[in-house]
Amino acid sequence: MGNGAVMMDTIQIALADTPYANALRDLLLRNGACEVHCVDSPDSNQAGVLVLDPEHLDRLAAPIQHPDRLVLIARNEPRSLARAWDAGVTSVVYDKDPLATAVLAIMAARLRVSKAQTLTRVLPGAQGNAAERPGRSSPIKKQ
Repeated sequence: MGNGAVMMDTIQIALADTPYANALRDLLLRNGACEVHCVDSPDSNQAGVLVLDPEHLDRLAAPIQHPDRLVLIARNEPRSLARAWDAGVTSVVYDKDPLATAVLAIMAARLRVSKAQTLTRVLPGAQGNAAERPGRSSPIKKQ
């Protein structure tokens, strides 16, 4: 990468609902700021955001590294939601919500990933900070 080059974000979409996955991919591609791939098996070792349904979430090895980069598209059922909570997933969108809601959750996950990458470059070891998880207080005191 040369001077001023921006790292291209990657979004992997692993959903059993192919029409929903394709529609979501098309909306994200219109943004143009990231690579978007519909995949059968998400690669959790690859950087970027993972958009999963409960079936694909169950295939990831536990504990999930950096669960804040996951967006779960799920039915409103307790078992799926409990698994997501236990895995540390912070973004859940119901499959009946508008696609725009899913796009918003994915963009928020991209920002979290970008922030974590910036913190890691500036302050090695800062990733996984308590401030990254909702409901946790930031160790940085405001003046």
